[in-house]
This record gives sequence, C-alpha cells and structure tokens, in this order.
Amino acid sequence: MTDLNDVEALRALDAGDMLGAVASMPRHAREGYAAGVEADGLASADGVTAVTFCGMGGSAVAGDVLRALFRDRLIVPVDVNRSPQLPAYAGPRTLVVVSSYSGNTAETLASFEEAVARGCRVLPITSGGTLEARADELGLGVVRIPGGFMPRAALGYLALSLLGAMEAVGLLPSLAGDVDEATGELDRLVEVFGPDRSTERNAAKALAERIGHRQPVVWGADGLGAVAAARWKTQLNENGKVPAWSAALPELDHNEVVGWHADGGASSFVVALRHDGEHEDVAARFPISLEIARDAGVITEEVWATGRSVLARFLSLAIMGDFVSCYVGLRRGVDPSPIPAIDRLKSSLGGARSR
Repeated sequence: MTDLNDVEALRALDAGDMLGAVASMPRHAREGYAAGVEADGLASADGVTAVTFCGMGGSAVAGDVLRALFRDRLIVPVDVNRSPQLPAYAGPRTLVVVSSYSGNTAETLASFEEAVARGCRVLPITSGGTLEARADELGLGVVRIPGGFMPRAALGYLALSLLGAMEAVGLLPSLAGDVDEATGELDRLVEVFGPDRSTERNAAKALAERIGHRQPVVWGADGLGAVAAARWKTQLNENGKVPAWSAALPELDHNEVVGWHADGGASSFVVALRHDGEHEDVAARFPISLEIARDAGVITEEVWATGRSVLARFLSLAIMGDFVSCYVGLRRGVDPSPIPAIDRLKSSLGGARSR
C-alpha cells in the first residue's frame, strides 16, 4: 500500500503523470473554451430544431455537461448519443456534434458518416485522426483541440470547447464570465487537492484513504450532480482500477434504496455529491437516503461543490473526483494511466476503438 503523503513514491508510481494531467484542467478549460469560440466555418445553427451530440467514453461527457447544466439556457433540445446509429429524427435541421478526442472512435466515425449522408449540419470536435481528415476533406468547420492526453484527462478541452462552439453558433449566450469564475476555482482546487499537500489538509487524499478497499457508490442530484456522479464513477473505474457505481436522486429512492438492507452495505462506501442549486424536494431526500445506507453498514460521506455558477460547481466536483480516483489507485499501488481491459477489448474487436 502506498503512503499518499510520500510525494516521491506517488510520482514514481504515476508513470503516465495522470496527476499532472488532472492538475492541468484549468488551462485545458481556458484553451478549450477559446478553441470553441474562435473556431472558423462552423455549421450554421439557424433554424435547427435539435442538437444530437455523438461521442463515447471520455469524449461523451461534454454532451452530458451541455444537456444537464445548460438546459435552462438552451433554445433547442439536446440528445446525447452513445451509439454508432443516429436517431430517426436527425436530418437537415439537426446539428450533429461529433466528439472524438483521438478522432478514431469507431462508433463516432459511423455516426459522422451517417450524419453527412442524411444532410445533417455536422460540427466535429477532435484533436486529429480520421475525423479531422474526413472533416477537412468535406470542407467542414472543425473545433480543433490539442492532443497528447488520454481522453478522460481532457475533460477541460472537450467540455469547454463544446460550450464555446455552442456560443459561437448562437445556441448559448456568452459564458465568458462563467468560464473565468470556474477556471479560477479550478486553479484554487489544484492547490488544495494536489499531491504536495498532506492528507491532513487534503480532502481528496483523505477521502481516498477512507474509501480504502470498499467499493465506491457515488450519488448526485438529478442534473449537475448526476453528471458529476457519473464522472466520478468512470474515473474510479479507469484511474482507480476499481468497480464503482453511480446513481441519481430522486430516481434511486424508487429502487436502489431497497437494496441497502441488513448488512448488505458492509463492503460499500457512498459518496454523495451535493451543491447549493439542488431542487428543495431532492435536497430533502439526501439525509434519509444516506441514513438508510448507513443502517445497511455503508460508510457515507458528503462532498459539496464550490463556486457560484453551475459550471464552477460541476468542475469543482469533477476535479476532486479526478484526484480522488487517482489517489484510490495509487494507494493500492497501481499506475492510474494504463487501461489494460480496454486495450484487450480493442485488440479482440479489431480496428480503431480510441475515444
């Protein structure tokens, strides 16, 4: 077991420098937003009736962020499509955003080709690969973001470039103020959660220690909290190399709570992601829901978002989850970066399966 206060041991074990990539989120977010706002020749959104966002894995989270955080500002519905097939409604009045960090995601490339064939308005977001090449071949405007990171470490680029692009085409109002506040909060949190700060003063390290060998379950309120919880879940899977689950209130109060009975939670740890913007009826459900889990032997902890805007609150939860997931893995003696199970799947399935 690795001592999380041994900074040299952490850096030696973190051969892929995932901690460094997480600490770069503020810069990625600023650069991503600028890339979206300043992109040339993007598909027109005039008269569109829907946005279909296509992506997989780390490249798909941006669509969830757009749909959940900005549904009160969007003037058209947004659908997040994690599939090689487009929904039947997609056509000339649909803006299809195609997000693949590598540019080589098989499912996303299939959606791209189908969108082109149907005459949809196509907006690619990528760092290169086949997607960029095909978009250039067709003369499409592209949001180009820097490569060199694992997709799950490029949330700042992927999410903020999408928001910037939606602003550029007129589907969102200016988010410059929100981005400034959110990235400033991220700068602060990098110092608070970074590896140089000891466990006694580092909530991310302390939470990783408390999770220990228990299986994490992450809860969030529908909307912002649910997207953050799903992000924590996948980061714990990939960086921490542990099984993890996520769920949203109020839905989990209609099913999951029944599973917490007797000593059924003795091997689990529930992290409840909270924020000040929760609907009052949903907020009222957290205390009793957590009490039911504790009665089943679960250890629980609440983590509260910081910041004023919904973007700052989401990103504050996301960056803490990224750090926690890395520390969970490093504590267990594993490098957060490699993803051998996914590599095995790619090899078995053949062809490009990058995200």
